[in-house]
Amino acid sequence: MSAKNKAEVLIAGKIYTLSGYESEEYLQKVATYINNKLAEFKKLEGYNHLSKETKGILLDLNIADDYFKAKKQVELVEEELTSKDKELYDLKHEVIGVQIRYETAEKDLERLQKESTEYQKKIVKLETELDELLRK
Repeated sequence: MSAKNKAEVLIAGKIYTLSGYESEEYLQKVATYINNKLAEFKKLEGYNHLSKETKGILLDLNIADDYFKAKKQVELVEEELTSKDKELYDLKHEVIGVQIRYETAEKDLERLQKESTEYQKKIVKLETELDELLRK
């Protein structure tokens, strides 16, 4: 387990000390995310008239909303990845099947070429014999 990190961050104009096993950069990123959310709310009409509790709940709800949307995106990406993995698996098996058929066809072609050569030799031999018989 890595060492616990501490970072002083500024959230809503106040300095907080965050600690965790994540990097200091990550902790600063979390604080920046919260500050950006708060800045979004401050732009909303009537936000400053809300109670501190309501502002906190609004922030919680929006963070939860972002979380569930991100989670859904991850699920969609994972489903797509699973689908692509299955498609890749199927394509690999199809390639193997085609490769086996190709190798079989190559062997058949080679065999048929040998047979053709043998038949051509027989034809030449028979034509020679026929010519000899016709000359007699």
